[in-house]
Amino acid sequence: MSLLVIPIFIAHQGCPHRCIFCDQHTITGHSAQEDQPVSPVVVRETIEQWLGHPRKEGRNEVQVAFYGGSFTGLPLQRQKELLSAVISYIDAGQVNSIRISTRPDYIDADIIAFLQEHSVSIVELGIQSLDLNVLEASVRGHSVEQSEGAIQLLRENGFTVGAQLMCGLPGDSTNKLMATARRVAALAPDFVRIYPTLVIKGSGLEKLYLEDAYKPLSLLKAIALTCRVKNIFDEHHMKVVRMGLQPSEDLEKRVLAGPYHPAFGELVISRALFKQARKLLRQMMRNGKKCLSLAAADESAFRGPNNVSMKRLAGLGLLNGVELVFDKEQARNTVMAC
Repeated sequence: MSLLVIPIFIAHQGCPHRCIFCDQHTITGHSAQEDQPVSPVVVRETIEQWLGHPRKEGRNEVQVAFYGGSFTGLPLQRQKELLSAVISYIDAGQVNSIRISTRPDYIDADIIAFLQEHSVSIVELGIQSLDLNVLEASVRGHSVEQSEGAIQLLRENGFTVGAQLMCGLPGDSTNKLMATARRVAALAPDFVRIYPTLVIKGSGLEKLYLEDAYKPLSLLKAIALTCRVKNIFDEHHMKVVRMGLQPSEDLEKRVLAGPYHPAFGELVISRALFKQARKLLRQMMRNGKKCLSLAAADESAFRGPNNVSMKRLAGLGLLNGVELVFDKEQARNTVMAC
């Protein structure tokens, strides 16, 4: 069963300040002119519009997601108005779930009870890092303990929990990033998003970049780091639901520097599949096997841009006499000898 997500944008609303990397108008693809308080009427109109669209076969589950901002930082009455606009659709069986995004320091027992009363079942937390120095350099305004406590409290109360992480933040390093990934994995959120840090025009990071006080990751470095982080979550059987920001024309115009690519996630998957295939092919050379199998849905990602992965494997002499099979029944992100 696939999911229809109905997006409601509340960019920057509920945020006490702007983190150094943030310009949510660009990140969400919404302009500042559109950043007016969303009314319950607009919420209902948006839901009606999306429910009226033809759906792909099997897309039966519907979720309303409030994107951007820090939802639980909004005034309580405003939260009630927005959520109440969705609840009638849940009662009618037309919407299955409500998802919100918020800050770790905006979660406590009272907020938990309020969200439960108003049919919220999925909460994404902007964790970004579990290193205090990185959080301070990024002007996050919350502690490591608040992030860990928020994940634990939400899980204890039956919520589906998402964690958003970033690589390449000011003051970050490979060791700090891997330590963050391992600590987050130990907290067992239900899903994770991984974003490379970009220098967006209008963000605080722009000033640091122009003063040579911040150097963004290269694209290759960001792909490599994200691949390593993803591997940690894969080992813990946690879903990584997105890698890289959603591409948009406005985002591309406003990225000043950093590892932006419209298909960033596919490049990460391509690297992961290449590394799996290289390791397995070397083993196959020793045991005489000559058939390598991947999921048919992964063929494009495996080959990589301009067939680069195939060329690299051939250059290493690992494809000599090897049959490649792309199996429609094979699970994605797997590489096997056949």
